[in-house]
Amino acid sequence: MARHSRLHVLCAMKEIGLIPVFYQPDAKTAIEIASACAQGGAGCIEFTNRGDRAVRVFEELTRWRDQQQPNLIIGVGSIVDAPTAAMYIAAGADFVVGPLLDEDTAKLCNSRKIAYLPGCGSVTEIHRAHQLGVEICKIFPGGQVGGPEFVKAVRGPCPWAELMPTGGVAPTRESLSAWFGAGTACVGMGSKLITKALVEAGDFAGITAAVRQTLDLVQEIRRQPGKGK
Repeated sequence: MARHSRLHVLCAMKEIGLIPVFYQPDAKTAIEIASACAQGGAGCIEFTNRGDRAVRVFEELTRWRDQQQPNLIIGVGSIVDAPTAAMYIAAGADFVVGPLLDEDTAKLCNSRKIAYLPGCGSVTEIHRAHQLGVEICKIFPGGQVGGPEFVKAVRGPCPWAELMPTGGVAPTRESLSAWFGAGTACVGMGSKLITKALVEAGDFAGITAAVRQTLDLVQEIRRQPGKGK
């Protein structure tokens, strides 16, 4: 079961502002990446369900978390159906993220008090997600559905919408300023943050530095007028 409550998870996501996203088939390397992110200040990370037997890696990851980093929030991404979500919830997922909105997954997560962030690409999908108990909607793929302007346009008639773009977000001042300026609650960032080069080189200190630098930039941008949480 989840180690952290839904309310705590959602508040942490909004407070931190950045969710590092990664997949790694090797459990030892996945733990190193998670540890590097935590050391960089990212208290909330997403492991994606991308490879064969990925849930076994996730089990090792949450076991390490429980023993070594109990405050770290770990969720699962790339979930498209309720049975898969159930496996990860049983393995200790604190939240569930998907590239799409699946009603059965929403109902499962809601019944278990697990935060669910489905991928939405229209106002209608966001509205349906809200009806199913979703608090933060993932905007995916962020760059392709309209970028920061899409977020700004949605929050015009629906200012209560909490949105997390993933895809099309880069660890640069220009990109982050545009997204947070549009009103995003937080951002998800994968290969542009946890780069293939850093992972292949085993440069976990480099991952820590990249995460810390990006988080510092997020906080700096948020302190600017009109770009708060």
